[in-house]
Amino acid sequence: MSSHTRVLGIEGTAWAASAACYDAGTDDVFIESDAYQPDSGGIHPREAAEHMHDAIPRVLETALEHARETHDGPADEPPVDCVAFSRGPGLGPCLRIVGTAARALAQSLEVPLVGVNHMVAHLEIGRHTSGFSSPVCLNASGANAHLLAYRNGRYRVLGETMDTGVGNAIDKFTRHVGWSHPGGPKVEEAASEGEYVDLPYVVKGMDFSFSGIMSAAKQRYDDSVPVEDICYSLQENIFGMLTEVSERALSLTGSDELVLGGGVGQNARLREMLEEMCAQRGASFHAPEPRFLRDNAGMIAVLGAKMYDAGDTLAIEESRVDPDFRPDQVPVTWRARNERSEFLGNASGDERSRGQRGVSEANASEQRTATGGSRERADESDLTLGREEGSVQGAEALVDLEPDAGRVTKRREPKTYRHPELDERLRRERTRIEARLTSLARREGVPTPVLSDVDGHESRLEFEYVGREDLRTALSPERVREVSRHLARLHRAGFVHGDLTTRNARVNADRTYLIDFGLGYHTDHVEDYAMDLHVFDQSLVGTAEDPEPLREALREGYREEGEERVLERLADVEGRGRYVGDA
Repeated sequence: MSSHTRVLGIEGTAWAASAACYDAGTDDVFIESDAYQPDSGGIHPREAAEHMHDAIPRVLETALEHARETHDGPADEPPVDCVAFSRGPGLGPCLRIVGTAARALAQSLEVPLVGVNHMVAHLEIGRHTSGFSSPVCLNASGANAHLLAYRNGRYRVLGETMDTGVGNAIDKFTRHVGWSHPGGPKVEEAASEGEYVDLPYVVKGMDFSFSGIMSAAKQRYDDSVPVEDICYSLQENIFGMLTEVSERALSLTGSDELVLGGGVGQNARLREMLEEMCAQRGASFHAPEPRFLRDNAGMIAVLGAKMYDAGDTLAIEESRVDPDFRPDQVPVTWRARNERSEFLGNASGDERSRGQRGVSEANASEQRTATGGSRERADESDLTLGREEGSVQGAEALVDLEPDAGRVTKRREPKTYRHPELDERLRRERTRIEARLTSLARREGVPTPVLSDVDGHESRLEFEYVGREDLRTALSPERVREVSRHLARLHRAGFVHGDLTTRNARVNADRTYLIDFGLGYHTDHVEDYAMDLHVFDQSLVGTAEDPEPLREALREGYREEGEERVLERLADVEGRGRYVGDA
């Protein structure tokens, strides 16, 4: 066999029948694809499966021919070391066709089989082509939208859509106005002639929702608002939401690397927003070339090579596909066990490891310079690294610490990636909400910093200084129980925190304080209370070395003060599969 790994990859989760040949020695990726195009509307599972049945043999033969032509080993040996296939998530009928083809080919060539998670492949192709060490990944595709980061041997879901995927949401609007599939490029084109109109904007911690904005957009169209204005505003709000939660994920994890994955990532406005956000906070941003953003077998083959080299192969009898295969179910066997997975300072300055195959050090340096990644930055992690005073940059605000004066000043400065009208509205609304709910929580017996001054026009708040350490660096079951009891008291009073992560609780010797109520709101819906708990729960998964005892403490603490029906609904929220293929 060749001295370097060669892989035949097969992709077929929904739209694209795709096959690829990857040579790890040259970093060459050959891709052949045939995408399903419905006559009208969105994806039709039966038609998609019929297309997959017809197209997979064709694209597979082309990729296999390329593998044979470029094989430099003995003629009597197979042209690839293994066959990798998208095992899930996706549409069951499509996945089964791909799985059957992969098994047959692996047996025919007498090479191992590798089962790849489609969502993890989107992340890994970005990590591979960027040379980043441990980035946060925003995946924005048809049926999916989520944030992933590496922690303790797995990719953890930090935030995700609460309803539909970003591409599907856009397609629902374009079908309403009578445009053919795919709708995304048509919205992007129409948006170039539009002006901003107000539409809903829903972010809950690092989760987000598109159902409200889609309903409002359809109603605006029915009310004769120019479609160009609606398309422009859809992009500004939807991509603004995705950019905001990406910044929140960078702040939570302490990472300064962001990669983009998924077909919607081909949109120029989304890439522009993410790049501008990263530049503003001194982080590095990378979007792979378009052929690696849309569904493709190249990313399956590249990750398949890494898994094969790690010995992560499948026996034929264990290769069943999984339409609901979540990325956090995948043991990340191909990353070194001693690789840093700590989010706090896991990618600092020039010490970050590059050196991925096929990415030169010069290209990596150029990428950092383009996004301002080499600049010094002050992040919220300064609070946990001994920085007692000065200005620190959080996810959405600049915070001035004056411990000697017992004062903290928080200013929501303009986000240049957002439309100015939207940005002004969000900053003023959130400042007003934070002031009101911080004081209300205190009256309900929840420790919060005393609010001493509010300037709504300048989006500025002044608080009592309650310490420098956040919960993320002082995690214990008792502290988590305490925070959960605080949440239950908020819910009994009829409102939610909205963004309770391990960064938004301050701890000192006496007590744990809740801070940053800017995404909170009044509600009597049990679903909202469960989502509030879910945000906190996911932040524990994303930041704790051993999250399970803490997650149990969360539930124990909430049960002491709150209602059991909220915990029951939390279990429902956790059980909802958002990953249903790139439909």
